[in-house]
Amino acid sequence: MAFQDAIKVCFQKYIEFNGKAKRPEFWYWVAFTFVVSFLFSMFLPIIGMVFSLAVFLPSISVAVRRLHDVGMSGWWLLIGLTGIGLLVLIFFWAQKGK
Repeated sequence: MAFQDAIKVCFQKYIEFNGKAKRPEFWYWVAFTFVVSFLFSMFLPIIGMVFSLAVFLPSISVAVRRLHDVGMSGWWLLIGLTGIGLLVLIFFWAQKGK
């Protein structure tokens, strides 16, 4: 999946928590939101906050769909609220899909 396709799919499936997201779709989305948020925060902080709020739901959605792809429940996303849980999620997200 190309970078532009992954971003387009994530915006099209804005709040769709069913289905699966392959590794490229998820990691391209993470890279896109990280870079754009960082750049906006550096130069236009207010727009950066608006962008971060705008991509909050699609970020959760693609994370849940990625967990579905590795055979996990979307509820595992809640483990990320703990400090060590984020490392567990990164491990899950990096695995090959089933």
